[in-house]
Parts: sequence; structure tokens; C-alpha cells
Amino acid sequence: MNLSIGIVGLPNVGKSTLFQTITKKEVPRENYPFCTIDPNVGVVAVPDERVEKLAELTHSAKKIYATIDFYDIAGLVKGASRGEGLGNQFLAHIRETNAIVYVLRAFANENIINTQETVDVLRDKEILDTELILKDLDTIEKRLMAAEKEAKIGKKEAVKEAAVLQKAKDLLDKGIVLSESPLIDEEKEILKNTCLLTLKNRLYLFNGLESDISAEVKNVFEKNNWPYLVLDILTEFEAVDMSPEERLSFGLPPESGLNVLIKKCYEILGLLTFLTIGPDETRAWTIKKGDKAPQAGGAIHGDFEEFFIKAEVINWQDLLNSNGFAKAREKGLIRTEGKEYIVQDGDVIEIKFGR
Repeated sequence: MNLSIGIVGLPNVGKSTLFQTITKKEVPRENYPFCTIDPNVGVVAVPDERVEKLAELTHSAKKIYATIDFYDIAGLVKGASRGEGLGNQFLAHIRETNAIVYVLRAFANENIINTQETVDVLRDKEILDTELILKDLDTIEKRLMAAEKEAKIGKKEAVKEAAVLQKAKDLLDKGIVLSESPLIDEEKEILKNTCLLTLKNRLYLFNGLESDISAEVKNVFEKNNWPYLVLDILTEFEAVDMSPEERLSFGLPPESGLNVLIKKCYEILGLLTFLTIGPDETRAWTIKKGDKAPQAGGAIHGDFEEFFIKAEVINWQDLLNSNGFAKAREKGLIRTEGKEYIVQDGDVIEIKFGR
């Protein structure tokens, strides 16, 4: 699956620096509001030691990692949904993304312009929520008019869609973000084609140090089950090419904060990685937790799902410890699984199919 993440935030909160750090792609990050006037899109390889080690084991000619598309858009301001600032022009660019990262300014630095009078992550989150809610209301109102017209001429699906759209509109009118609303899965599925921004999973990234975040703020996020990550984006930008050993020598955690960010994105989206290996390539594939073996096959090729027969499966670490398939087979570590097998993170899979 093609995983994509939208990065949103107020001006000068560190979005473009984050984007540049992730992608190592030069984008404007000058110290003034609205320096990003075009949507920036970067494709990021997901770091995965399993690909490295399995490719070495099997002498694969190529290593292919799972990827994430990151979309960085111009900073939003209060009133963006009514055309204030430039961010509103680019909200459409994140309609197709799987999730949204809110970058919230937690650092206090007088040398970096703050479009707000104070540093307040809860207020900034509310501004972003409000602008996305208003954008969604605009989208829903247009679609609702069309669905109601179709319902009047007897289209049953349109009747159901109109009812769900009206329910979503009522929730948004109350300021409720749809991803945190009591909508059931069937209703969310009906709304999926509308690409609503507030229906997407989100991760809150506090740009600053742990000491910049008060216990009160953390308690609010934890009480509401809002997933968050504290990351000093500028430090990560400066350390982007450092090895784990070099990071430790500078008093930084050995694992890059960006790797943690990517893992968090997988977590909030309920994703996992399985692997395929061979002389041509070792490759990581992304699917949803709970997907079964045929669906994993479908990620590789449609025929693998449609004409699935069975799958040979082994955990990547077991394969590595066995020093290859031959020894793993001798030890009975390679399992034959059928259509009901639920794929686990780190499975190495070979799909057997036939017409």
C-alpha cells in the first residue's frame, strides 16, 4: 500500500525543517511566515534493519524498503478555511493522505517569529482542528446536496449516504473531530470517499524539548488518548547524518527521532511489515494489522490474492538465526499457512498461487 502522511501546522512551527530533515530534500525554511508556497512532497524509505540483514543473508541484488510519502503544506492560520493566509489553498493536497501529523510549537525562541502571542500547544491544536473542521463542513455540504438529489430519485445508497453525511455535519457543527466521534465503522466507510480531513488518524508532534512540555499538557493529551511525540526538530535536522554512536557522543538517544516518528505513524495507522526475499531482491511490504495471507499476496500482485493456494512463512529472526532456508526447513521452522492465516509483523512469506 502507498502510505502517505500530511504535515500541518501554523507558520514557523518547524514543519518545513521537519520535512527537509526527513527527506533530505531542500525546501524553503526561511524565518518568515508562508515561506512554503507550494506543496512539497517527499518519498521516504522506512528504515528497517530486517531488510539489511536478510539481504546480506541471501545476497540479494537489491534492497527495497517500504516507503512513506510526506506532504508539507503552507502554514495554516486562524481563518484559513475562509481564505486567510496561504495554507487553505493547499489543504486539498492532503485529502488523499492516510494520516496527519500536527506540528505544534513547544519551544520558546524570540529569534523565530511566532504568529501567535504566546507558546500554547493546546490553543494551536484547537486552531488547526477548527480550520480542518470548517474545511470538512464545506466539503460535506456540497456532497450532501448531491446525495439528497440522488435520494429523491430513489437511489437507496444515496439515502444511506445522505443520512451519514448529515450525522457527520451535525458532529462537525458541534466542533467534534470525526476521528474521535461515535461514528461506527460502517459510517466511516461510507464517508471514506469524501476524503474528510478530520476523519484521518493524527499524531501530535511537539516541537521542542521534554522540559518545554508541562505535565498539565501531557495529562490532557493522555486523558484524551491523543497520540503525541516530543521531538526537537532543529536538533534532529543537525544530527540527520549522524550514526547511533555519534548521536550518543552528543548526548542524544541512539535512535533517530525521525525513525521514532515513522514508527508512530505505523502505530496510529495499525500497520505492519512483512518481507519477501530472493536473489533478485529483499523487500519490505506494508499491510494492515489483521490482514490475512491472501491480502499479503495481493500487496505483491493481484493474482497472488485471487488465485492464492498457500503461503510458506517464517519469522525473519528465525530465518536469520538458521542461516538460511535449508537449515530452517530442517528445524521445522517454516510453516505452511492457508487463507485464514493472520500475517504477523516480521514474517518472511512466499506465496504459492495457481489459476
